[in-house]
Amino acid sequence: MVHTNSIRPFTLDIPQADLDDLHARLDRTRWPAELPGDDWSRGVPVTYLRDLAAYWRHRYDWRSFERELNTHPQFTTEIDGQTIHFLHVRSPEPDALPLILIHGWPGSFVEFMDLIGPLSDPRAHGGDPSTAFHLVIPSNPGTALSGPTREPGWDLGRVAGAYAELMDRLGYDRYGAQGGDTGSVIAPRLGLLNPDRVIGVHANGLASFVPVDPADRGALTEAERQRLSTLEYWGSEGSGYVAMQTTRPQTLSYGLNDSPVAQLAWIVEKFKEWSDPAAELPEDAVDRDRLLSDVTLYWLTGTGGSSANSYYETAHAGTWSAGERSEVPTGVAVFPMDTSIRRTVEPEHRVVHWREFDRGGHFAAMEAPDLLISDIRDFFSQLR
Repeated sequence: MVHTNSIRPFTLDIPQADLDDLHARLDRTRWPAELPGDDWSRGVPVTYLRDLAAYWRHRYDWRSFERELNTHPQFTTEIDGQTIHFLHVRSPEPDALPLILIHGWPGSFVEFMDLIGPLSDPRAHGGDPSTAFHLVIPSNPGTALSGPTREPGWDLGRVAGAYAELMDRLGYDRYGAQGGDTGSVIAPRLGLLNPDRVIGVHANGLASFVPVDPADRGALTEAERQRLSTLEYWGSEGSGYVAMQTTRPQTLSYGLNDSPVAQLAWIVEKFKEWSDPAAELPEDAVDRDRLLSDVTLYWLTGTGGSSANSYYETAHAGTWSAGERSEVPTGVAVFPMDTSIRRTVEPEHRVVHWREFDRGGHFAAMEAPDLLISDIRDFFSQLR
Protein backbone atom coordinates (compact mmCIF):
# COMPACT_ATOMS: atom_id res chain seq x y z
CA MET A 1 0.00 0.00 0.00
CA VAL A 2 1.19 3.53 -0.74
CA HIS A 3 1.92 5.88 2.15
CA THR A 4 -0.39 8.67 0.96
CA ASN A 5 -0.74 10.57 4.22
CA SER A 6 1.07 11.14 7.46
CA ILE A 7 -0.35 10.30 10.86
CA ARG A 8 -2.31 13.24 12.26
CA PRO A 9 -3.48 13.90 15.84
CA PHE A 10 -7.25 13.78 16.30
CA THR A 11 -9.61 15.19 18.91
CA LEU A 12 -13.29 14.32 18.89
CA ASP A 13 -15.51 17.41 19.04
CA ILE A 14 -18.99 16.86 17.64
CA PRO A 15 -20.77 20.11 16.64
CA GLN A 16 -23.59 20.99 19.02
CA ALA A 17 -25.91 21.29 16.03
CA ASP A 18 -25.49 17.54 15.41
CA LEU A 19 -26.47 16.73 18.99
CA ASP A 20 -29.42 19.12 18.78
CA ASP A 21 -30.55 17.36 15.60
CA LEU A 22 -30.30 13.97 17.32
CA HIS A 23 -32.47 15.23 20.19
CA ALA A 24 -35.02 16.75 17.82
CA ARG A 25 -35.29 13.49 15.88
CA LEU A 26 -35.76 11.52 19.10
CA ASP A 27 -38.51 13.94 20.12
CA ARG A 28 -40.28 13.36 16.79
CA THR A 29 -40.07 9.57 16.76
CA ARG A 30 -43.12 7.92 15.22
CA TRP A 31 -43.54 4.78 17.27
CA PRO A 32 -45.04 1.60 15.76
CA ALA A 33 -47.97 -0.32 17.17
CA GLU A 34 -47.24 -3.24 19.46
CA LEU A 35 -48.93 -6.57 19.95
CA PRO A 36 -50.03 -7.80 23.38
CA GLY A 37 -47.17 -9.29 25.33
CA ASP A 38 -44.50 -7.03 23.83
CA ASP A 39 -41.67 -9.49 24.50
CA TRP A 40 -38.40 -9.93 22.57
CA SER A 41 -39.58 -12.79 20.35
CA ARG A 42 -40.41 -10.47 17.41
CA GLY A 43 -37.54 -8.06 18.01
CA VAL A 44 -37.01 -5.12 20.36
CA PRO A 45 -40.19 -4.41 22.38
CA VAL A 46 -41.74 -0.96 21.94
CA THR A 47 -42.07 -0.35 25.69
CA TYR A 48 -38.40 -1.17 26.29
CA LEU A 49 -37.16 0.95 23.39
CA ARG A 50 -39.31 3.94 24.38
CA ASP A 51 -37.68 3.90 27.81
CA LEU A 52 -34.16 3.54 26.40
CA ALA A 53 -34.75 6.30 23.83
CA ALA A 54 -36.05 8.60 26.58
CA TYR A 55 -32.89 7.94 28.59
CA TRP A 56 -30.78 8.64 25.49
CA ARG A 57 -32.62 11.90 24.89
CA HIS A 58 -32.74 13.29 28.42
CA ARG A 59 -30.07 11.66 30.57
CA TYR A 60 -27.24 10.31 28.43
CA ASP A 61 -24.28 12.72 28.36
CA TRP A 62 -22.34 12.57 25.09
CA ARG A 63 -19.96 15.32 26.16
CA SER A 64 -18.89 13.26 29.16
CA PHE A 65 -17.94 10.39 26.85
CA GLU A 66 -16.17 12.80 24.52
CA ARG A 67 -14.06 14.13 27.39
CA GLU A 68 -13.19 10.59 28.49
CA LEU A 69 -12.17 9.56 24.98
CA ASN A 70 -10.05 12.65 24.48
CA THR A 71 -7.90 11.77 27.48
CA HIS A 72 -6.40 9.08 25.22
CA PRO A 73 -4.14 9.92 22.26
CA GLN A 74 -6.06 9.57 18.97
CA PHE A 75 -4.92 9.84 15.40
CA THR A 76 -6.05 9.46 11.81
CA THR A 77 -4.17 8.36 8.73
CA GLU A 78 -5.15 7.46 5.18
CA ILE A 79 -4.56 3.89 4.05
CA ASP A 80 -5.61 2.56 0.65
CA GLY A 81 -7.72 5.67 0.08
CA GLN A 82 -9.62 5.36 3.37
CA THR A 83 -9.36 7.43 6.53
CA ILE A 84 -8.45 5.23 9.49
CA HIS A 85 -9.05 6.53 13.02
CA PHE A 86 -7.24 4.89 15.91
CA LEU A 87 -6.23 5.27 19.53
CA HIS A 88 -2.53 4.81 20.19
CA VAL A 89 -1.84 4.45 23.90
CA ARG A 90 1.82 3.96 24.71
CA SER A 91 2.61 2.17 27.94
CA PRO A 92 4.94 3.82 30.47
CA GLU A 93 6.73 0.44 30.62
CA PRO A 94 9.64 0.49 28.14
CA ASP A 95 9.44 -3.23 27.36
CA ALA A 96 5.70 -3.27 26.68
CA LEU A 97 4.47 -5.45 23.82
CA PRO A 98 2.55 -3.69 21.02
CA LEU A 99 -1.00 -5.05 20.72
CA ILE A 100 -3.71 -4.15 18.22
CA LEU A 101 -7.28 -4.52 19.54
CA ILE A 102 -9.86 -5.06 16.77
CA HIS A 103 -13.59 -4.64 17.31
CA GLY A 104 -16.46 -6.26 15.45
CA TRP A 105 -20.05 -5.36 14.55
CA PRO A 106 -22.08 -3.70 16.02
CA GLY A 107 -19.19 -2.64 18.22
CA SER A 108 -16.58 0.08 18.01
CA PHE A 109 -13.48 1.15 19.91
CA VAL A 110 -15.91 1.92 22.75
CA GLU A 111 -15.80 -1.80 23.56
CA PHE A 112 -12.19 -1.48 24.70
CA MET A 113 -12.41 1.63 26.87
CA ASP A 114 -12.24 -0.33 30.14
CA LEU A 115 -9.26 -2.37 28.92
CA ILE A 116 -7.00 0.58 28.12
CA GLY A 117 -5.74 1.41 31.61
CA PRO A 118 -5.15 -2.15 32.91
CA LEU A 119 -3.50 -3.37 29.71
CA SER A 120 -1.29 -0.34 29.05
CA ASP A 121 -0.38 0.49 32.65
CA PRO A 122 -0.81 -2.63 34.79
CA ARG A 123 1.45 -1.20 37.51
CA ALA A 124 -1.14 1.54 38.17
CA HIS A 125 -3.95 -1.04 38.28
CA GLY A 126 -2.44 -3.56 40.68
CA GLY A 127 -0.97 -5.75 37.94
CA ASP A 128 2.46 -7.01 36.93
CA PRO A 129 4.30 -4.36 34.87
CA SER A 130 5.91 -7.12 32.79
CA THR A 131 2.46 -7.73 31.23
CA ALA A 132 2.14 -4.19 29.80
CA PHE A 133 1.07 -3.44 26.22
CA HIS A 134 1.36 -0.50 23.86
CA LEU A 135 -2.20 -0.36 22.51
CA VAL A 136 -3.38 0.40 18.98
CA ILE A 137 -7.19 0.48 18.78
CA PRO A 138 -8.54 1.31 15.30
CA SER A 139 -12.05 2.03 14.16
CA ASN A 140 -12.81 -0.49 11.41
CA PRO A 141 -13.18 1.07 7.94
CA GLY A 142 -16.82 1.99 7.44
CA THR A 143 -17.49 2.20 11.17
CA ALA A 144 -17.66 5.26 13.43
CA LEU A 145 -14.67 7.60 12.99
CA SER A 146 -13.19 5.53 10.13
CA GLY A 147 -16.23 5.90 7.97
CA PRO A 148 -18.22 5.91 5.88
CA THR A 149 -16.15 3.98 3.34
CA ARG A 150 -15.43 5.86 0.11
CA GLU A 151 -15.48 2.96 -2.32
CA PRO A 152 -16.59 -0.68 -2.56
CA GLY A 153 -14.32 -3.58 -1.78
CA TRP A 154 -13.69 -3.17 1.94
CA ASP A 155 -14.06 -6.82 2.93
CA LEU A 156 -12.45 -8.09 6.12
CA GLY A 157 -9.35 -9.29 4.27
CA ARG A 158 -8.72 -5.77 2.99
CA VAL A 159 -9.19 -4.44 6.52
CA ALA A 160 -6.50 -6.83 7.75
CA GLY A 161 -4.17 -5.51 5.05
CA ALA A 162 -4.85 -1.95 6.17
CA TYR A 163 -4.01 -2.85 9.76
CA ALA A 164 -0.76 -4.49 8.69
CA GLU A 165 0.10 -1.19 7.02
CA LEU A 166 -0.98 0.77 10.11
CA MET A 167 1.29 -1.22 12.41
CA ASP A 168 4.12 -0.77 9.93
CA ARG A 169 3.61 3.00 9.88
CA LEU A 170 3.74 3.05 13.67
CA GLY A 171 7.10 1.29 13.54
CA TYR A 172 6.01 -1.98 15.16
CA ASP A 173 7.80 -4.98 13.67
CA ARG A 174 6.75 -7.39 16.43
CA TYR A 175 3.28 -7.31 17.92
CA GLY A 176 0.18 -9.22 18.97
CA ALA A 177 -3.38 -9.02 17.71
CA GLN A 178 -6.67 -9.44 19.58
CA GLY A 179 -10.23 -9.36 18.33
CA GLY A 180 -13.81 -10.35 18.99
CA ASP A 181 -16.78 -10.90 16.66
CA THR A 182 -15.61 -9.87 13.16
CA GLY A 183 -12.42 -8.75 14.90
CA SER A 184 -11.82 -12.45 15.49
CA VAL A 185 -11.80 -12.86 11.70
CA ILE A 186 -9.55 -9.85 11.04
CA ALA A 187 -6.96 -10.62 13.75
CA PRO A 188 -6.08 -14.13 12.46
CA ARG A 189 -5.99 -12.74 8.91
CA LEU A 190 -3.45 -10.19 10.10
CA GLY A 191 -1.38 -13.11 11.42
CA LEU A 192 -1.57 -14.85 8.04
CA LEU A 193 -0.42 -11.69 6.28
CA ASN A 194 2.49 -11.06 8.65
CA PRO A 195 3.45 -14.33 10.37
CA ASP A 196 6.97 -13.03 10.92
CA ARG A 197 5.68 -9.99 12.83
CA VAL A 198 2.50 -11.14 14.58
CA ILE A 199 3.75 -13.19 17.54
CA GLY A 200 0.29 -14.35 18.56
CA VAL A 201 -3.44 -13.91 17.99
CA HIS A 202 -5.94 -13.85 20.83
CA ALA A 203 -9.63 -14.07 19.99
CA ASN A 204 -12.98 -14.23 21.72
CA GLY A 205 -16.09 -15.16 19.81
CA LEU A 206 -13.83 -16.95 17.31
CA ALA A 207 -15.92 -18.20 14.43
CA SER A 208 -15.24 -21.56 12.86
CA PHE A 209 -15.88 -22.19 9.18
CA VAL A 210 -15.40 -25.94 9.56
CA PRO A 211 -18.73 -27.68 10.29
CA VAL A 212 -19.10 -30.29 12.98
CA ASP A 213 -18.97 -33.75 11.42
CA PRO A 214 -22.23 -35.57 12.27
CA ALA A 215 -20.13 -38.56 13.31
CA ASP A 216 -18.40 -36.40 15.93
CA ARG A 217 -21.53 -35.02 17.58
CA GLY A 218 -21.61 -37.80 20.14
CA ALA A 219 -18.11 -36.88 21.28
CA LEU A 220 -19.00 -33.25 22.01
CA THR A 221 -19.09 -32.08 25.60
CA GLU A 222 -22.33 -30.73 27.04
CA ALA A 223 -20.97 -27.19 26.70
CA GLU A 224 -20.03 -27.83 23.07
CA ARG A 225 -23.47 -29.22 22.30
CA GLN A 226 -24.98 -26.05 23.75
CA ARG A 227 -22.71 -23.93 21.58
CA LEU A 228 -23.73 -25.95 18.54
CA SER A 229 -27.39 -25.36 19.42
CA THR A 230 -26.68 -21.63 19.71
CA LEU A 231 -24.97 -21.69 16.33
CA GLU A 232 -27.95 -23.48 14.77
CA TYR A 233 -30.32 -20.93 16.34
CA TRP A 234 -28.26 -18.08 14.91
CA GLY A 235 -28.48 -19.76 11.52
CA SER A 236 -32.27 -19.65 11.65
CA GLU A 237 -34.00 -17.28 14.09
CA GLY A 238 -30.93 -15.12 14.69
CA SER A 239 -29.77 -14.57 11.12
CA GLY A 240 -32.14 -11.87 9.88
CA TYR A 241 -29.55 -9.13 10.27
CA VAL A 242 -26.99 -11.23 8.33
CA ALA A 243 -29.42 -11.72 5.45
CA MET A 244 -30.00 -7.98 5.20
CA GLN A 245 -26.40 -6.90 5.62
CA THR A 246 -24.98 -9.45 3.18
CA THR A 247 -27.58 -8.81 0.47
CA ARG A 248 -29.23 -5.35 0.71
CA PRO A 249 -27.19 -3.08 2.98
CA GLN A 250 -28.04 0.00 0.93
CA THR A 251 -31.77 -0.50 1.44
CA LEU A 252 -31.16 -0.94 5.15
CA SER A 253 -29.02 2.19 5.31
CA TYR A 254 -31.89 4.64 4.73
CA GLY A 255 -33.62 3.81 7.98
CA LEU A 256 -30.36 3.62 9.96
CA ASN A 257 -29.18 6.97 8.62
CA ASP A 258 -32.50 8.83 9.02
CA SER A 259 -33.88 7.53 12.31
CA PRO A 260 -31.81 7.36 15.50
CA VAL A 261 -34.38 4.99 17.00
CA ALA A 262 -33.94 2.62 14.03
CA GLN A 263 -30.17 2.68 14.60
CA LEU A 264 -30.70 2.14 18.33
CA ALA A 265 -33.00 -0.84 17.79
CA TRP A 266 -30.71 -2.43 15.18
CA ILE A 267 -27.79 -2.42 17.62
CA VAL A 268 -29.50 -3.01 20.96
CA GLU A 269 -31.17 -6.17 19.66
CA LYS A 270 -27.72 -7.73 19.27
CA PHE A 271 -26.69 -6.70 22.77
CA LYS A 272 -29.80 -8.45 24.06
CA GLU A 273 -29.32 -11.63 22.01
CA TRP A 274 -25.55 -12.01 22.34
CA SER A 275 -24.85 -10.86 25.89
CA ASP A 276 -24.63 -13.08 28.96
CA PRO A 277 -27.84 -15.17 29.01
CA ALA A 278 -28.05 -14.54 32.77
CA ALA A 279 -28.80 -10.86 31.99
CA GLU A 280 -32.49 -10.09 31.55
CA LEU A 281 -31.88 -6.84 29.66
CA PRO A 282 -28.90 -5.51 27.68
CA GLU A 283 -28.03 -2.97 30.38
CA ASP A 284 -27.87 -5.78 32.92
CA ALA A 285 -24.85 -7.07 30.99
CA VAL A 286 -23.36 -3.87 29.58
CA ASP A 287 -23.28 -0.40 31.13
CA ARG A 288 -26.15 1.56 29.58
CA ASP A 289 -24.04 4.66 28.90
CA ARG A 290 -21.31 2.57 27.24
CA LEU A 291 -23.92 0.95 25.01
CA LEU A 292 -25.36 4.36 24.09
CA SER A 293 -21.89 5.76 23.37
CA ASP A 294 -21.48 2.99 20.82
CA VAL A 295 -24.88 3.69 19.24
CA THR A 296 -24.31 7.45 19.27
CA LEU A 297 -21.01 7.04 17.42
CA TYR A 298 -22.76 5.09 14.68
CA TRP A 299 -25.47 7.76 14.50
CA LEU A 300 -23.26 10.85 14.52
CA THR A 301 -20.89 9.44 11.89
CA GLY A 302 -23.68 8.12 9.65
CA THR A 303 -22.02 4.70 9.47
CA GLY A 304 -24.94 2.37 10.09
CA GLY A 305 -25.10 1.56 6.38
CA SER A 306 -21.39 1.42 5.63
CA SER A 307 -20.72 -0.83 8.63
CA ALA A 308 -23.46 -3.15 7.40
CA ASN A 309 -21.88 -3.05 3.95
CA SER A 310 -18.75 -4.76 5.29
CA TYR A 311 -20.87 -7.94 5.54
CA TYR A 312 -21.89 -7.56 1.88
CA GLU A 313 -18.29 -7.01 0.78
CA THR A 314 -16.95 -9.99 2.73
CA ALA A 315 -19.74 -12.35 1.66
CA HIS A 316 -19.42 -11.42 -2.01
CA ALA A 317 -15.63 -11.62 -1.93
CA GLY A 318 -15.90 -15.07 -0.32
CA THR A 319 -13.43 -14.06 2.37
CA TRP A 320 -15.16 -15.03 5.63
CA SER A 321 -12.73 -17.92 5.73
CA ALA A 322 -9.07 -17.37 4.91
CA GLY A 323 -8.95 -20.74 3.15
CA GLU A 324 -5.65 -21.66 4.76
CA ARG A 325 -4.42 -22.59 8.22
CA SER A 326 -2.63 -20.01 10.31
CA GLU A 327 0.50 -21.24 12.08
CA VAL A 328 0.64 -18.19 14.33
CA PRO A 329 0.10 -19.22 17.98
CA THR A 330 -3.56 -18.62 18.79
CA GLY A 331 -5.35 -18.18 22.10
CA VAL A 332 -9.12 -18.56 22.35
CA ALA A 333 -11.35 -17.25 25.12
CA VAL A 334 -14.87 -18.70 25.07
CA PHE A 335 -17.65 -16.80 26.83
CA PRO A 336 -21.34 -17.64 27.18
CA MET A 337 -23.13 -17.11 23.81
CA ASP A 338 -19.90 -17.77 21.90
CA THR A 339 -20.03 -20.74 19.54
CA SER A 340 -16.35 -21.73 19.43
CA ILE A 341 -15.78 -25.49 19.40
CA ARG A 342 -12.14 -26.52 19.60
CA ARG A 343 -12.26 -29.44 17.17
CA THR A 344 -13.66 -27.14 14.45
CA VAL A 345 -11.34 -24.24 15.25
CA GLU A 346 -8.06 -26.18 15.22
CA PRO A 347 -8.08 -27.06 11.50
CA GLU A 348 -7.75 -23.33 10.75
CA HIS A 349 -5.71 -22.09 13.73
CA ARG A 350 -2.71 -23.33 15.73
CA VAL A 351 -4.41 -23.19 19.11
CA VAL A 352 -1.96 -23.13 22.02
CA HIS A 353 -4.31 -21.62 24.62
CA TRP A 354 -8.00 -22.33 25.22
CA ARG A 355 -10.07 -21.10 28.15
CA GLU A 356 -13.82 -21.22 28.79
CA PHE A 357 -15.66 -18.84 31.10
CA ASP A 358 -19.04 -19.11 32.78
CA ARG A 359 -19.89 -15.39 32.87
CA GLY A 360 -19.77 -12.63 30.34
CA GLY A 361 -20.92 -12.93 26.76
CA HIS A 362 -20.16 -12.07 23.17
CA PHE A 363 -19.24 -8.48 24.11
CA ALA A 364 -16.63 -9.72 26.59
CA ALA A 365 -14.58 -6.51 26.69
CA MET A 366 -17.68 -4.68 27.98
CA GLU A 367 -19.33 -7.47 29.97
CA ALA A 368 -16.39 -9.13 31.73
CA PRO A 369 -13.34 -6.92 31.16
CA ASP A 370 -11.55 -8.43 34.16
CA LEU A 371 -11.72 -11.93 32.67
CA LEU A 372 -10.68 -10.81 29.20
CA ILE A 373 -7.79 -8.72 30.52
CA SER A 374 -6.50 -11.66 32.56
CA ASP A 375 -6.75 -14.04 29.62
CA ILE A 376 -4.98 -11.67 27.22
CA ARG A 377 -2.17 -11.25 29.74
CA ASP A 378 -1.87 -15.00 30.33
CA PHE A 379 -1.79 -15.84 26.65
CA PHE A 380 0.82 -13.29 25.61
CA SER A 381 3.00 -13.99 28.67
CA GLN A 382 4.00 -17.26 26.91
CA LEU A 383 5.10 -15.40 23.78
CA ARG A 384 6.89 -12.23 24.85
